[in-house]
Amino acid sequence: MQDEPTPIELIKAVADFLRTEIAPVIKGHNAFKLRVGINALDLVTRQLAQERSGDAAEAARLKQLLGSDGSLMELNRALSEKIAKGEVDLQTPGLSEHLWQTTMDKLAVDQPNYASYKRELETK
Repeated sequence: MQDEPTPIELIKAVADFLRTEIAPVIKGHNAFKLRVGINALDLVTRQLAQERSGDAAEAARLKQLLGSDGSLMELNRALSEKIAKGEVDLQTPGLSEHLWQTTMDKLAVDQPNYASYKRELETK
């Protein structure tokens, strides 16, 4: 196990290098492909930085909603099954808040510059 630089720092450094040193000199379709690659590196950086706390918070909400324990995948599967069977719906206390927060957490990783996401953050 390495101490420093961290995987997040390494990925960010590569993305920054590509963005500032390589992107300005690349043209055409290769410039587009380079931007896609940079965006993917940025997404992975955000995911690595946020997934542990986001997953823990999501699991805690699910455990409270379902009254049971399990992995995040198991809890999400259980919630999906309960929704499909009509056992829980948006009237179930805490469900809409859980779904909204989960969506916001996913947008923070996937689309942090999405206008509606930013607008929602400003209202809080």
